[in-house]
Order: sequence, then structure tokens, then C-alpha cells
Amino acid sequence: MKTKRMFTYLFLVLAALISIFPFIWMVISATNQSVDVTKGTLLPGTHLFKNIDNLFSSVDMWQALWNSAKISVVTTVLSLLVASAAGYGFEMYRSRSKDIVFNILLASMMIPFAAIMVPLFQMFAKVSSVVPFLGIDTAAAVILPTFTTAFLIFFFRQSTKMFPKDMMEAGRIDGLSEFGLFFRIYMPTMKSTYAAAAIITFLNSWNNYLWPLIVLQSQENMTVPLLISNLGSGYAPDYGLIMSAIVITTLPTALVFFMMQKQFVAGMTGSVK
Repeated sequence: MKTKRMFTYLFLVLAALISIFPFIWMVISATNQSVDVTKGTLLPGTHLFKNIDNLFSSVDMWQALWNSAKISVVTTVLSLLVASAAGYGFEMYRSRSKDIVFNILLASMMIPFAAIMVPLFQMFAKVSSVVPFLGIDTAAAVILPTFTTAFLIFFFRQSTKMFPKDMMEAGRIDGLSEFGLFFRIYMPTMKSTYAAAAIITFLNSWNNYLWPLIVLQSQENMTVPLLISNLGSGYAPDYGLIMSAIVITTLPTALVFFMMQKQFVAGMTGSVK
């Protein structure tokens, strides 16, 4: 029994080390020169601040961070509002026709993004000539196709199954409208689910690369993933500088996760308080 437990712990420690190694290597590489990174040096260096200084002097990192933050925050807020309302409606006001629509939504999860990105681009290209602020090379063009997904609606609907329906009846008896039930009872009660959905959406939006690469065409609208990609596409890329950019890019997502870690775990396990 002790031997079995020892092998279990050994396996878990090994798996943890393998999982965390890329992150540790990224941080160490940010402190080294490019030549040391290419050599695979695993010891911390002394060039962290020089790499950061070179990064902010060579590219407009602040503008890229602002663009990513703006898109991620707006996408997250819209996603929570729309997906939670949809999931709430599908579960609380069930009917045969709504179940059919929900099943169609689930089926849409099977369609890869690569299959729809060309029609999406053509649609936004046509919109650009009519409503320029919603067309190509705008933040709206990144947000609109991504601010809600079938997965989020599914996630909220499944979590709503755990919601105590008696609270809704009590609210109706107290005279709350249907909107009041949603905003004053459902949303505060499901805060763990909202926290988990917020983290998932923010991370996906912050790290989104393919669609912004297609629709954002000017330097001033570039997001952080696109900027890092450009840094690595030069004739002689500075890998120390690139790693320092990746470390800085990781900080907001890590901060959001650690701030909402407890609610995230509760939301993923279906907790309703």
C-alpha cells in the first residue's frame, strides 16, 4: 500500500514538474541574453531589466496591452450578460422548440473556426463600407464574433439546473418582474458560475490570435499576441526580449486567475450559493 502511494506521489510530482517547466524556463529566459536562450541556459541571468527596457523602446507595448485589455474586458462583460441570459432562458422557460434551438447551438460547437473565418471576414469587409466603426481593423470586429459562444451558453444552462427554483417562486410572490428575478436573484446567487465563466472568457480573449491576425491590419490596433508574433518574425529575433514580453503578457491573466481562483473552482464544480 505504501509502495503504491509512493509511486502515485512520484508520478504526480513528475507530472507537476513537466507542467510547470515551460513557465519556469520562460521566466529564466527573460533574464538572459538571446544567445543564452538559444543555448538552452537554465540559470537565471542579469539582463531582465535590459530586456524590458529594449522591449518598451523598440515596440509600442503599452498600446498593445491597452488594446488587449480593452477587447478582453468588453468581450468578457458582454459574454457574461448574453450567455447567462441565454442559459437562464433555455433552462427556466423550457419548451420543445427551445430544446431544438439549444441542440442546434450545441451542434455549432462541432464546426471548426477555420471553416467560418473566410465568410466572417467577407461579412465584416462588406460592413466596413457601410458602418466603418464595426468593420475590418476595429476592436468591434474582434469582439462581435467572439463575445459569446455555444460553450458558455451550455455552461450556464448546466449550472442553472442546480439553481433552487423555489427562490424564483418566492421572488414572483414578492412581486418581482422576470427581469428582476434574473438581475436581483439569479445573478447574485450564481456568482461562482459567473466567476468561472469570466476567467475562461478573459483568458480566451486575451490569448486570441488567429481572428485578430485576420481583421486587425494596422500597428495601432495590434494586440499583445500579434505583437509578440511580430517580434519573433524578424531576421534576427531577440529571444530574451521576446521572453520578457511573454512574461509581461502573462501577468494580467495570472492576476485575474489568482484573484478569482476560489470562485473559479466553485463555479466549475457547479456550486450554487
